[in-house]
Amino acid sequence: MIMKIKIFITFFLIAALLTSCKNSRKEQVEKAKKEDAASGATKIVDVIHYPEEKHLANIKQLTFGGDNAEAYWSFDGKRLVFQATNPKWGLQCDQIFTMGLDEDLSGDKMPQMISNGKGRTTCSYFMPGDSTIIYSSTYLGGDACPVVPKKEDHGGRYVWPVYKSFDIFIADTKGNQMKQLTNTPGYDAEPTVSPKGDKIVFTSTRSGDLELYTMDIDGSNVKQVTHELGYDGGAFFSPDGTKLIFRSSRPKTPEEIKEYKDLLAQGLVLPTHMELYVCNVDGSDLKKITDLGSANWAPFFHPNGKKVIFSSNHHRKKHDGFNLFMINLDGSGLEQITYDGVFDAFPMFSPDGKKLVFSSNRNNHGTHETNLFVADWVE
Repeated sequence: MIMKIKIFITFFLIAALLTSCKNSRKEQVEKAKKEDAASGATKIVDVIHYPEEKHLANIKQLTFGGDNAEAYWSFDGKRLVFQATNPKWGLQCDQIFTMGLDEDLSGDKMPQMISNGKGRTTCSYFMPGDSTIIYSSTYLGGDACPVVPKKEDHGGRYVWPVYKSFDIFIADTKGNQMKQLTNTPGYDAEPTVSPKGDKIVFTSTRSGDLELYTMDIDGSNVKQVTHELGYDGGAFFSPDGTKLIFRSSRPKTPEEIKEYKDLLAQGLVLPTHMELYVCNVDGSDLKKITDLGSANWAPFFHPNGKKVIFSSNHHRKKHDGFNLFMINLDGSGLEQITYDGVFDAFPMFSPDGKKLVFSSNRNNHGTHETNLFVADWVE
């Protein structure tokens, strides 16, 4: 969710580094690192590709302005669906859009909107055949954007809202609303689709807790996957459709459990301590694969099905920025993938495994804008 991004990123000084055209990209980055160390502040360097990012090549910026996130590939690998809030499009909160990889969004043009422009939306995904798109929306709870919780109302801590008005819908690629898939009371959101095209995984509070569920592609045959106390969400299927990777909080102490339940009763969760878990689609063989502390989230399977790429702030002393990391399913082989100074998240490999799309604050000229980027993947 894009509203998660703005508050997650805490920094005291953001400045664009201006250098002469004679300086190489590497020199720009090294100069910025020295200034960061001297000032104790996080800075943004206006470059698209950092020298350490050896797994990425030919990075291309796809959006230019506003907040753009959670871009996911069509089954044929030719289009993306994503959520965005952009003042030049007259939007007050996130709506769902689709675009082609060669579509020019550098001007004021608004791409094809999939959602109906009402309420807040999140978590969209192409359905099999690429002619329809699944997404979550609060619009049945009202046309207006729902209220975003304030940090000052929660002891200065950042909380995620879990709007009970979220339900899951299907629209076609022209924005015609086709079908409502969920209608139970409470939060139903975060749907993604199996590469096999047979199942959908989503998060729901229908049990009284935030658990994962699967359903058939038509919304039938709903089955609960997770059962432990804590927020289970952001799930994706493995390339062969047999496993799920997801983020989770697992409160253990009496104090943690009380805090979790009290917040959930208010439609809120505290996302600052989450780890990654993997399990079979039916919930069996559940395993925790990270133990890094802080916030580990937005996981997606590597094309080989043996690793996952994800976003984390565990490596930052003040936990004030996110980068992409890769890790094996057994928890070994942790490797940093991106090196933006502020925020990289929502990675997804293309169906053929040759490209990676992700959201980042890089190259935003010192603003708060989050844009979409695509890169060739270098193994």
